[in-house]
Amino acid sequence: MVIPSVCQIASTVIRLIEPTVMLEELASALFDTALQVVVKDRSANATNPDTSREESQQRAMTNFYMTYNLIIHLTPILPALILARLGDRGWRKAPIVVPLCGYLLSRIILLLVVLLHLPLKVMFGAATIFGLSGGYCAFWPGVMTLVSLSSTTTERSKVIMRVEVLYGAAGIVGSLVSGHLFQLYSSTLGQGTILLIVSVVLLSLSLLQSIFLLQVKQISREAEDNCHLISQASSNVPAEAPVVKNMVNVVLLLVAAILYGTSVGGAVEVLGSFVMKEPLSWNAMQVGYGNAAGCSIFLTSFLGVILFRRCINDVGLILIGMVSFASGMYFMTFVTATYMFYLARLLTLFALIPMPTIRSLLSQQVPASSCGRTLTVLQLCLTFAGMAYIPAFTKIYQGTLNWLPGFVFLLSSILAVLGMIPVSIVGYRSPQKQPYERIQGD
Repeated sequence: MVIPSVCQIASTVIRLIEPTVMLEELASALFDTALQVVVKDRSANATNPDTSREESQQRAMTNFYMTYNLIIHLTPILPALILARLGDRGWRKAPIVVPLCGYLLSRIILLLVVLLHLPLKVMFGAATIFGLSGGYCAFWPGVMTLVSLSSTTTERSKVIMRVEVLYGAAGIVGSLVSGHLFQLYSSTLGQGTILLIVSVVLLSLSLLQSIFLLQVKQISREAEDNCHLISQASSNVPAEAPVVKNMVNVVLLLVAAILYGTSVGGAVEVLGSFVMKEPLSWNAMQVGYGNAAGCSIFLTSFLGVILFRRCINDVGLILIGMVSFASGMYFMTFVTATYMFYLARLLTLFALIPMPTIRSLLSQQVPASSCGRTLTVLQLCLTFAGMAYIPAFTKIYQGTLNWLPGFVFLLSSILAVLGMIPVSIVGYRSPQKQPYERIQGD
């Protein structure tokens, strides 16, 4: 009796989206560590007649990441839109399967770079393939769409949170073991090869599971009808969506999102290179632990939402997250030892709260018919902001290497604080409308 029951549970679980997400994130965590260490090793021989060896290495690393990340930001825009349209027309697996193919090919290319000692610039081609497949821009919305369709309205937020927490947990596990796997090698296989082989195998399993085993469910018509009733009966939001756009709040929230997105993205852009230079000089194992600390923010941010939502509103949640990130980046400015890095990371426990909450708050400022377009505009604004802050933060970091390498983190902290201003204005404006909305609801 026990064995058939276990087999039945396993058969049910393997048809869900969670195994796809966890296998993908495990593989991506291994890949991120491998890429970071490979870039450092390949940049070790970079020379510049006017700079020191370490500064030349830092310039080579940051220049590579600048080009690599710009490609990843630019190329997925059109493919992601096409895949989203295919998904809406019934091909629900397309936004998941196609990006996973791009993930797999880019990981295989890095494996070939290591095995065949190919130039590091080959990874720009890998980034292009990754982007043309839709990348993360297509994969994650595809996952969220599938989760939404396969869950009832009352359980939807809980299921989405479960998927995101599992995603963060998989990243922590993958990052923790990545450094150890990178150092495994034999007489025929160099360092990093086994790590990348494991990453390719995990991604292959994720792709196969999504093609052959993943089950696409759709909630019944009765559940869809309940969705409207429950959303209108919510006690935390007005009974009806606004008839017209609250353009002032929309603009303020867009500005806040751009400022905070620039703050986070700019800091992350140079953080990988920062920990490789003196005085930190991390090895592969330390890189894995550092990435695990970054992934743990997924868990702590969701726990923060559960804890704080009982006593404060969305604006308060956003401000807590921004304060958390700003304080952590200010501390990161003066980091000179590994333990100080983890103390700075500890301060950023709630750094992932603002962006999802801004999206939620933004959707409440427009009619339901304009919600999708508004959120798309937000995503495009963040994408185009990346075209500006990636090269800007890279050049600022290169220009301040000799006197204050952590200056970019101070700049990131300032931008996060500036992002709090428009959010605070939205919070100040919102209570003025609440009495009217309550009377209208009665």
